[in-house]
Order: sequence, then structure tokens, then C-alpha cells
Amino acid sequence: MFEGKTVLITGAAAGLGEAAAEAFAARGTKLLLSDISPQVEDVAARLGAAWMIADAASPQDHKALVAKAVEIGGRLDVALNNAGIVHQPMRIEQTPEDIARRVIEVDLLGMFWALQAQLPQLQQQNRADGSTSAIINLSSIAGLVAAPTLGIYAAAKHGVTGLTRTAALENARRGIRVNAICPAFTRTKMVADVISAAPDKAAAEAELTRGVPMKRLAEREEIIAAILFAADPQNSFMTGQTIALDGGVTAY
Repeated sequence: MFEGKTVLITGAAAGLGEAAAEAFAARGTKLLLSDISPQVEDVAARLGAAWMIADAASPQDHKALVAKAVEIGGRLDVALNNAGIVHQPMRIEQTPEDIARRVIEVDLLGMFWALQAQLPQLQQQNRADGSTSAIINLSSIAGLVAAPTLGIYAAAKHGVTGLTRTAALENARRGIRVNAICPAFTRTKMVADVISAAPDKAAAEAELTRGVPMKRLAEREEIIAAILFAADPQNSFMTGQTIALDGGVTAY
């Protein structure tokens, strides 16, 4: 189903982006990986993928990524907009201006610039040959519910929910499906580092999962399965959705 498709993944140097790159590479895609970290070159070399250093907050970098993807594969079939940052837990009134601005620049405006660069290419190619394409925005459960001590991050991710739904409706008849994946805390290296740095590792993990009915972290493989589901052209009637992988948090 993905053999020969051209896939662009941002934030691919580690974590869910790297795991998604591995999954798409195993399925025979033409991959373009990007990240602000030079580590993306190592991931790309291991997977036989093309790569580019790019800042998610740069409109010019997103345009360059789309051009590079088309150069590689002749078109862009799947865009996984995964690049993002999070800040240390703090109340709204404690959040410094520089942190607030950077989170909005990367997590919200970065998603906007990605869509703005990708949509014209997808519209043009789909109109030309009647094909379809998919955009998957990596959001967070913080884009669906309140996130105390993560105020500006939650604001950005709620914005991603709005962008996803709006882009989906604007392109519903243009062969472009736009969906968001909204995970709760996931067992990535970043989360593992937070747990391992705590004096009481068991207590730290328990705190992260305190509000999760399943009382555990999400596993990377569970998030990747949802990404592949959203990218699959067989799921052609699904668009504008925010897919919560949260162990039951939003069931309340």
C-alpha cells in the first residue's frame, strides 16, 4: 500500500519521528527526513533515506522540503508533520516570554507553514492525475483537553486541532486528507530521560500516568500504528479527525 510512495517526515532525528521513518522505510517508500538536529543524517543513512536540516519555524525551510520531496519522488504522497517542542512544566503566569514565543513559533506557526507549503503541491498533483494524498499532523492530548502547567504548549496544540480541521474541510474535494494524531505521554527517549532523572523512577512514571485510566504510558509502536492507519489510502473517507491515543483520558 505504501510501496514507491514519497513520504516527508519532519522532526525525524529521534523519538516518534525516527520510529515513523523506520516504519515507512520498511514499507518501501521514498523517504525525505528533516530535523533541526544533525542527528537526522545518521537516521537517514541507516534507512537509506534523503535528509535535510530544517527549522520547523521557518516558512522557507518548509518550501524547500516540499521541493526536495518532489525532486526525489516526482510528487509528495504523505507528509507527517511531527516536529515540535515542549517546555518544562510551569504555570501560565510563570512562563517566560521567550519560551512562550518559541513554542508558538515551532508548534503552531511551524504547523501552519508546513501546511502552507505542502497544500499547493498536493492540490496541483492531485488535480493533474486524480490521485490522493495524506497529511498527518502530530499533535497531543494537550490539543484536546486542558494541560495544567503546560499552558502555552496546550494553546499551540489546540491551534493544531483547529488547523487540521480547517485544512481538511478546505481540501475535502481535492483528494487531500488531513488528520491529527493526539497521543498522551509516550515511552520515547525524551520521556524516558525525564523518568530516569527522577530520584524515584516508579513515582515519576506514576505521576505521568496519574490521569490515564489505563495507568501506563503509550508505547511508540501504538502511535506508529495510528500514523500508518491515517496515511493508508484505503482509509479514504477519514479526514479532519483528531485521533486520541490516550488510554481513555478523553472518555470522561
